[in-house]
This record gives sequence, structure tokens and C-alpha cells, in this order.
Amino acid sequence: MAATDLISITTICTHYNVPNTFIKALQEYELIEVVVADNDRFIKTTQINEIEKMIRLHFELNINLEGLDVVYNLLQRVERLQNEVTTLHNKLRLYEDL
Repeated sequence: MAATDLISITTICTHYNVPNTFIKALQEYELIEVVVADNDRFIKTTQINEIEKMIRLHFELNINLEGLDVVYNLLQRVERLQNEVTTLHNKLRLYEDL
């Protein structure tokens, strides 16, 4: 994995003004994946959008970490179901055109 694919947790915490313990809690709830390299902790840049969502849910809507875990997992499930519906809809169109 290239170093450009990672961003320091310290940088994330500073930029979004969140405590380091919040990111650690997200890792403990297995909501994000933390990579340890050179005695520092990093996250993949692909996770930044998800972390932003969790920051808003937790700090702006005052959802506790247990609730955040539930809400985030439900949002992921809804997204997967929406993708499945789109795929099935496209397949249905293919058969209707025959």
C-alpha cells in the first residue's frame, strides 16, 4: 500500500477537531480500519468520507457510539440493498427489451 493511500490519525483529529479517543473508539467498534506503520497510526484515504459521516452523526446529532454503530451498519445495509435493486432493475430492463 502506498503511503499516499494513508493519512495520519493525528492529521484527521486536528483537521476535524475531534479527540484521538473518538477515532480509537471507531476502531474498537470495527467501524474503521487503522493501519499501524512506523509506530504511527493511519487510516486509508478511502475511509475519510465514512469518518466524516460518523463525526457528524456523533458530534452534531449527539448519537452515542453504540447508536453510531447501529446507524452506520444500517446505512451500509440500505446502500447494499439500493445497489442490488439497481442491478435487478437493469436486468429486468434487459429481459423486457427482448
